Amino acid sequence: MIFQRPFRGGAPVPHRKQTAELATQTMPVPPKVVIPLLQHTGVICDPKVQKGDSVKVGQILGDSDKLMAVPIHSSVSGKVTNVDLMLWAGGIQVTSIEIETDGKQEIVDNITPPVVSNKQEFLAAVRASGLVGLGGAGFPTHVKLNPPQDKPVDTLIINAAECEPYITADYREILENSESIVAGVKAVTTYLGISNVLIGIEDNKPKAIALLKKVFAAHQSVKVLPLKTRYPQGAEKMLIWATARRVLPVGKLPADVGVIVMNVTSVSFLGQYLQTGFPLIKKRVTVAGGCVKEPKNVEVLIGTPLADVFAFAGGFTKDPRKVIMGGPMMGVAQHTLDTSVVKHTNALLALPANEGEAPAAGACIRCGRCVTACPMGLAPLMLNRSALKNDTEVLQQYEVMACIECGSCAFVCPSKIQLVQGIRLGKTQVRLADAKKKAQAAQEKAPQGGRA
Repeated sequence: MIFQRPFRGGAPVPHRKQTAELATQTMPVPPKVVIPLLQHTGVICDPKVQKGDSVKVGQILGDSDKLMAVPIHSSVSGKVTNVDLMLWAGGIQVTSIEIETDGKQEIVDNITPPVVSNKQEFLAAVRASGLVGLGGAGFPTHVKLNPPQDKPVDTLIINAAECEPYITADYREILENSESIVAGVKAVTTYLGISNVLIGIEDNKPKAIALLKKVFAAHQSVKVLPLKTRYPQGAEKMLIWATARRVLPVGKLPADVGVIVMNVTSVSFLGQYLQTGFPLIKKRVTVAGGCVKEPKNVEVLIGTPLADVFAFAGGFTKDPRKVIMGGPMMGVAQHTLDTSVVKHTNALLALPANEGEAPAAGACIRCGRCVTACPMGLAPLMLNRSALKNDTEVLQQYEVMACIECGSCAFVCPSKIQLVQGIRLGKTQVRLADAKKKAQAAQEKAPQGGRA
């Protein structure tokens, strides 16, 4: 039975989950890894090693004393050959650590299961593990699990929807590590005092649904909720409505409506970490797309170059027009195969020209399909038009910052207008305008110099 609480809008994107029934394969240690010191929403970590140092598996490479940061660990043993700025997707330069591997995979001495008996020890352990949201956002988990005291949380929502085309990494996590999911859920609910657990999963995954119901059969507080298969069912706002029937206002966090949302692989890793003490150094990645010779699910060491991952999948049958980290709807196009797998990488797609080439945009025919498809109830055509005019007043009037950039509008647009890119531009324009206003206000309030 489908749990009928559908959200408005969305798009009927194709599934293309040909790797769903392919068991995860473990990729060998690559000759080198390049590990950026920013793999989370927040601040860049400070390097804790330097060129020439020998490192071991699990050793801390970077950390910060800031709240919005988590430690970054070495996924290999070997020698640090470079510590320098590197250009990553999104156009930012991040301090990155290059390690030439020795193939020994020697483990650092202090790897032991954490001692946890209360909430504070639990949160400290979560941070020490290096865990961030593994569904794609990369939000530091220890921050997510510690909402302000004036925002009581009564419900844990587990996101197992995995609604983007191609990606099957979370699906394989459920089939291959269901007991770890149970352990992770138990830990979160115990130490945070949460009484209800809702697992939202799209109904196109019957095997995973049946297994989750089986392993949680003895847990009365846990409900497995099959949801209608419709993109973007796995988006945070949509999932909260579909499972808990609570509306998350624009600009608010899930704790503001009494819930915490965790990706199913994140909670599974947490269950494993509490038993082993082994930090986050590897990630399951779906490797797929029309150019990939042998699509598969691969367990990859963090920092492995994309070129090596595609080579493990048999290489390319043809030159890809576009390589995307993540799904085709919300993933990020890569400028080079020298970039690396990071903590929240869940897919690598190599698409041919007929899938990866942006079609020529036509004129807006004002059909309104983008408005109907928008799950946030926005008017994408107006937002795009206002962004092209740099009209920040209208952009704010039409709530540009409420856009979740799911791409449903662009997917259904018959004129193939690149609406998401326009809306992203509009968001940047609004941020710059706000920053300019604040700077001007601060300057006006500042005491004026000069003689009396």
